[in-house]
Amino acid sequence: MTTLLLALWPLFALIVAGYFLRLREFPSEAFWPGAERINYFVLFPALLFSSLATAPLGNPALPRLAAAVMLGLGLAWAGLLLVKRVRGWPAARFGAFAQGALRFNTYLGLAAVGSLFGKEGLALAALMLALMVPAVNVMSVWALTAERGVSVRSLLLPIVKNPLILACLAGALVNLSGLGLPGGTDRLLGLLAAASLPLGLLCVGAALKPRELGGEIPALGWNSAIRLLVVPLLAFAVARVVDLPAMESTILVLFFALPTAPTAYVLTRQLGGDSHLMAGIITLQTLLAAASLPLVLTLMNGQA
Repeated sequence: MTTLLLALWPLFALIVAGYFLRLREFPSEAFWPGAERINYFVLFPALLFSSLATAPLGNPALPRLAAAVMLGLGLAWAGLLLVKRVRGWPAARFGAFAQGALRFNTYLGLAAVGSLFGKEGLALAALMLALMVPAVNVMSVWALTAERGVSVRSLLLPIVKNPLILACLAGALVNLSGLGLPGGTDRLLGLLAAASLPLGLLCVGAALKPRELGGEIPALGWNSAIRLLVVPLLAFAVARVVDLPAMESTILVLFFALPTAPTAYVLTRQLGGDSHLMAGIITLQTLLAAASLPLVLTLMNGQA
């Protein structure tokens, strides 16, 4: 537990710092949207590209890890669809609940994996993202638009244009080609990648909206419990079923235990979902994850 806390508390300290910096309007309100964009389109793709370009793709556990990722997401999605049918949620609310249960804070996830497992863990996490990001994006768009119909184009376009997915694909292609990262390219990408996670965590804190927590406490509570406790338990069971090694199991459970992504708020607004509910889910899950993430990982390691 002590080791986990030492690895994770600096990450949440950066999130808290980002919240108070924006509260104090430092350096300015206009800074944060620009910081998010440069991180999303430049710095973070550099991290994913460099991680995958040098990843050991011959790891024999990779097919099982891929199967575990897709099985875990598939089971969680099936459960959400069943509950939607029983409760009769409209798409505006179901889209928020689905994103709260399925999406994950990528910045926090990679920062945690890097703190716990270093470059080897980051390479595995990048491979997981190459599978999880497209799948979760499709589920999120469908959940928000199912009532009014959704075309294949509207499902696939956000994936084709997603810089994180493009970076993963490009990194994998470079890896398979055997070209490597010559001529100091690895150093350049390393400098860009080093800036990504601290800036990303500050932006996560800046995006928190505590005022949005009012009025939906029961819904926020059970959705957070599903994301932060039930879904990680599902991931742990899947890891046992497919017999993942210890590090791969921990990374899988960690990503399924992360709070939902701040970008879910933007997608919810764009597609006419309940943005007030989504903002509350993001804020509460991020706050609770400071306690739930060490707890889940500690319990998992105790059962390993």
